[in-house]
Amino acid sequence: MLSSKNNSTASKLTYSQIPHLVCAYYRCRMRWFLSSTLHLLRCVRLRSCTRRGGRNTLPLWIRAIWAYLRLLVQSLYFSSLTDSDVVFDSVFEPVFWTVDYVTRWFGTMFVCLVVVLTSSILVIVYLILLPMIMSTYSPLWVAWHLCYGHWNLVMIVFHYYKATKTAPGYPPTEKNDSPFVSVCKKCIIPKPARTHHCGICNRCILKMDHHCPWLNNCVGHLNHRYFFSFCLSLALGCIYCSISGRNLFLDAYNALERFKHLDVEKSGVPVTGMGILIGLLPPGQTNYQTAAPSYTFKEKMIHKSIIYMWVLTSTVGVTLGALTMWHAVLISRGETSIERHTNSKETKRMAKRGRIYRNPFNYGRLNNWKVFLGVGKTSHWLTRVLLPSGHTPPGDGLTWDVFPVKKDLIPV
Repeated sequence: MLSSKNNSTASKLTYSQIPHLVCAYYRCRMRWFLSSTLHLLRCVRLRSCTRRGGRNTLPLWIRAIWAYLRLLVQSLYFSSLTDSDVVFDSVFEPVFWTVDYVTRWFGTMFVCLVVVLTSSILVIVYLILLPMIMSTYSPLWVAWHLCYGHWNLVMIVFHYYKATKTAPGYPPTEKNDSPFVSVCKKCIIPKPARTHHCGICNRCILKMDHHCPWLNNCVGHLNHRYFFSFCLSLALGCIYCSISGRNLFLDAYNALERFKHLDVEKSGVPVTGMGILIGLLPPGQTNYQTAAPSYTFKEKMIHKSIIYMWVLTSTVGVTLGALTMWHAVLISRGETSIERHTNSKETKRMAKRGRIYRNPFNYGRLNNWKVFLGVGKTSHWLTRVLLPSGHTPPGDGLTWDVFPVKKDLIPV
């Protein structure tokens, strides 16, 4: 009785657990299938990675660019400090890199172009204009042109050479006690006040104004005065040539127009009818030959050279004069081209809060010019401003006086 009862109980348990056993069986089979599939995928991935590493299907430079683009995309959500400026810089980073690369390689060509154009004007002045001046002007005017022209030439050559060859000034790369306001995200070094990173030079520049392709150099703390003096001297020289050569330009233009009409005229006048019978022409000749033109090839080239000089100097005088005036305004305000934009944004930001922003490096117009030109006494206006001078600017470019007292910084 007991055995039959146990068998019936066992059969009941077995029948009641059949669905659970079936589910457990299929669940086990699914786990085994998933684990086998994952194992197969791992093997395939490992094998493909091994093949990739052995054969290098893509060139290294393509993989480097791809990794760089992935980094740019990841930088868009790098941290909570991401704003519109960071997104703009990241999106347009390839464009900025292309412009910097092209400017870096074309800098030497721009310098050569400046030398060639300036040399061509000098050749025209010394070979054509100077003999005319010596033969037509009074001795007083000749002395004026000789003195002013050569002084202007010396100022142009000296300041252009110094602006291209003088380093703009770089912050120290080693550990020091100099104060700094931020850390450059590209150089990963401390940035003192008024220091900015130049993508073309790929370095941080002290008191950076801009990168000038015509100098193939950055304009910074140590060569800013050379750059401005070169622009001012060249603009004055171009305006001087344009004004003094205006009458020569008009004469040359009218002469070329007259030569053009002479070239259009026919070289002979046909003779027909009675002219042949009365013997106006030798036998066999049907045209009456006119006289040779009253100008030579040398005269034509002289007139074209005068026109070329006047057009070039007038164009450069206007454009460079406007640029020089803009930099003079910035110097009077005690700011650089980059600080002009940052100060403008800061002024708007403070105005929204009902406050007034003041440039901490503005010492007053006269003091700004004294600091910029390095004028320490009255004689310096002659020896350091009106004559070529290689003196360094005051200060080291690492620290700056902020909101000085209203008296003159440098007594004159």
